[in-house]
Amino acid sequence: MSQIHTQLLTDDASGALVERVFRLRVVSGPDLGKEHTLDEGTTMVGTHADNDLVLTDATVSRYHLEIRVRRDGIEIRDLETTNGTKHGGARVGSVVLTSAARLRLGKHTEMDVEPVDKSVDLGEWHGDRFGEVLGTTAPMKRLFALLAKAAPTEATILLQGETGTGKEAIAEAVHKMSRRSRGPFVVVDCGSIPHELIASELFGHAKGSFTGAGADKQGLIEAANHGTLFLDEIGELALDLQPQLLRVLDRRQVRRVGETQSVDVDIRVVAATHRDLRAMVKAGQFREDLYYRLAVVATSVPPLRDRKADIPALAAWFADKMGRGGFAQSPALLDLLDRHDWPGNVRELRNVVERALSLGAAALADLGEGTRRPSSSGGMSAMAEGSVDVPRPSTNPDVLELPFKEAKAALVESFERDYLQALLARHRGNISRAAAEAGIDRNYIHRLVKKYGLEVDRG
Repeated sequence: MSQIHTQLLTDDASGALVERVFRLRVVSGPDLGKEHTLDEGTTMVGTHADNDLVLTDATVSRYHLEIRVRRDGIEIRDLETTNGTKHGGARVGSVVLTSAARLRLGKHTEMDVEPVDKSVDLGEWHGDRFGEVLGTTAPMKRLFALLAKAAPTEATILLQGETGTGKEAIAEAVHKMSRRSRGPFVVVDCGSIPHELIASELFGHAKGSFTGAGADKQGLIEAANHGTLFLDEIGELALDLQPQLLRVLDRRQVRRVGETQSVDVDIRVVAATHRDLRAMVKAGQFREDLYYRLAVVATSVPPLRDRKADIPALAAWFADKMGRGGFAQSPALLDLLDRHDWPGNVRELRNVVERALSLGAAALADLGEGTRRPSSSGGMSAMAEGSVDVPRPSTNPDVLELPFKEAKAALVESFERDYLQALLARHRGNISRAAAEAGIDRNYIHRLVKKYGLEVDRG
């Protein structure tokens, strides 16, 4: 018994996750009213009794259409028929449909291809993690529930969200929860590869295809065979390269630069961007057909400022991953973290935790207005332990005349320099011992010594 083929995707209007099946329905001709829901594999349409949808119109060929369900829609292929197949008034040989359409077969029969959607109940997400991604708030749990439904499928996923929200970690979690988890997870940063190299990096090249191509090279798309290809910052991909990527997604074939033969690739694609791709499509900066190939399941990753209740758990988790568990979070420190807008999102929070563990809470003075400094008697860990003085920018009145950001930078640099000088003096220039006392990596101390031009007295 054949199995009905369903596709998982997000509805453009509502953003809800739906399961889609495609139905064929004859709307004119001698077989008016006949219907057939597409099964897995290939569906045949024609007048011969062997077809899945059998028609009686004498102007339709015995084997007229071959229909194949794909990840991104359905492919309709006319089998070189006498009277042909028309779509939108034009005769077609092959066409991929992603939404409702009407086909004319022969001279009398019209057939609608109809997507039928059914909402997917995401259920409730239990737990606070999706792979290596932590989230306890409602927006993150909704995201986790949606991804848990999409991960086991072959659906292409588009992750939208600001820089630093953890899109790569989410993509890797999707890979590990998919049937491709034993295959490679290949990351392509479309924004960091120079334009003149990206075709070679993505598609590979043949020896001698351009100056410097001294040997055959496998591209990153080929390297992802039987695994997941993560296209990070896809919005940065040059417009002239987008048709080549579209062909890869359509045909699951890649052609190396300088070669004429294509190579089949079995890949699942996850893409991410901080840009508004819809706006880019309207502005002519991103191909509409490529957008719809990528945005089969499209979802947004919320910025940290919209899920600040996650900050304490995230901070503790980062500290634990850095081998510094038991990160003290006083009410004063939590208030400071809560008042910050986090333009760098989760990545910025991780850096802040690392800096606080290395230099103490006083190093967080640049997080924003209202930052509290430790008292002179409390040491640099006073804020983390809850002993807090009223904040003062500096005892030097000249600093008060500077712009706010410059005053903060001066405060931090003054603290770093003074603290480091005292620390090294106590340990007679022994950087290893100084690093052990302060909980700072010794390489970081070397960088600070160089930054401030300090002389290390080893006497």
